[in-house]
Amino acid sequence: MPEPESRNRHGPEAQLVPESGSAPGPVPNPQPKTETVRTEQVHAQLGLKSESKADPAVKDSDLRRTTTVRSNEANANPSPTPQLRKDEGSRTFTMRELLNGLKNDSEPEKEDANSPYSPERQQQHAEQNTAAMELINSVVGVDDEGRSRQRILTFAARRYATAIERNPEDYDALYNWALVLQESADNVSPDSTSPSKDALLEEACKKYDEATLLCPTLHDAFYNWAIAISDRAKMRGRTKEAEELWKQATKNYEKAVQLNWNSPQALNNWGLALQELSAIVPAREKQKIVRTAISKFRAAIQLQFDFHRAIYNLGTVLYGLAEDTLRTGGSVNAQEVSPNELYSQSAIYIAAAHALKPNYSVYSSALRLVRSMLPLPHLKVGYLNAPPVGSMIAPHNDWKRSEFLLDHEKLQQVPRGDHKQVPQSLSGRSVDAVNGDKKTIKVDIADIISVSACADLTLPPGAGLCIDTSHGSFYLVADSWESLDGWLDALRLVYTIYVRGKSDVLAGIITG
Repeated sequence: MPEPESRNRHGPEAQLVPESGSAPGPVPNPQPKTETVRTEQVHAQLGLKSESKADPAVKDSDLRRTTTVRSNEANANPSPTPQLRKDEGSRTFTMRELLNGLKNDSEPEKEDANSPYSPERQQQHAEQNTAAMELINSVVGVDDEGRSRQRILTFAARRYATAIERNPEDYDALYNWALVLQESADNVSPDSTSPSKDALLEEACKKYDEATLLCPTLHDAFYNWAIAISDRAKMRGRTKEAEELWKQATKNYEKAVQLNWNSPQALNNWGLALQELSAIVPAREKQKIVRTAISKFRAAIQLQFDFHRAIYNLGTVLYGLAEDTLRTGGSVNAQEVSPNELYSQSAIYIAAAHALKPNYSVYSSALRLVRSMLPLPHLKVGYLNAPPVGSMIAPHNDWKRSEFLLDHEKLQQVPRGDHKQVPQSLSGRSVDAVNGDKKTIKVDIADIISVSACADLTLPPGAGLCIDTSHGSFYLVADSWESLDGWLDALRLVYTIYVRGKSDVLAGIITG
């Protein structure tokens, strides 16, 4: 079934879409949609209502393409319009500020007679700009709103063209013009052949390329350039040309993250570009790319724990990995995660995304397909090495591998018949009996302060887990580092859901 296009002003997400009335059977393989992120600012700042071509439920302001108009002091040109003047140093202008100024000065500025650039060079750029302007001028928009938006974009493009002809090294004008070209591509009718959306995006890519050559630290340009490349790749299906474009997009996302590491949106987009690439490359290369995509989604979540799109996308890529692992005959060795465990992990992330955004129909549909893969009535069940209850520091030999249960309220150790009856927990706090008079480790979600990986000589060798609570710290050791990642994410997600006041939604998912 075709997936609905979801945008952040380009922000589609990976989706699990069930066939209507399909018979019970294996869950369809979730197909990723490439996340192309733009901010909604370009609509708000242009005075236009943001329009989504996606399921109305899939709208969010946290994943938008960065469309703030840039202006740099070195390349600034004097203007009688107050909105266009700059403060000391570099300043960022909004599209609204800039266009208000432009509207007050309908005539293009005349060429600066004192321009340091030769007439020949200016003429060369004028010729290069002609093709781009012809593309923009031929876009009319698919409706009244689109036509109104396009008129403003066309007006802005003329100003950027004039600025570049006056100063070919004005990288901010190049960047802003690339944004205009990219936005204009969205106004092209789906059945239009002149101009084509691809031609506008290709021209935008050229402008981003020029801007980044002039200013190699312009992370927004690398980010939006990757979005434009991704849009071009999507038009080409699973072809060799698309493969090359996806590779280019991942390199640009990587560069954007290197320049601005604190960007969960770029990490999420990077992961989705890798996910798309994995569907095209030869089978021998696929798993490595998929695991890299998983690491990008996980990194995005670690920067923003309630980033529901990245949470959901991580669920879908894990589901796809489970399908591939099952198709090839299961785990290669004991160190790898089994397909059943991958399915269960996938369901955890999809359930968490739904709990954070219960009104998103895409998440609801996916949850109906994977809910049975959860260890109901719990969210996660697994093994951790734990010290004797009441001993914060115990000899390594005294630590025992024990089963733990996680739900919307607590992390609870499952009692064993050979457990001693100990009156206090690791933190010195009394713990509840789980089965008669059995005393076990219990961590209430509401008491958690932080959850982190840890390395300490007092812990047995392995992947250490530290849970800081308002009553003290708990230390556990996971079976592997991959297993630890799953526990860290699950605990953080449950706590985030609790803090966001959505615990009742999660409770409804796992208890039914």
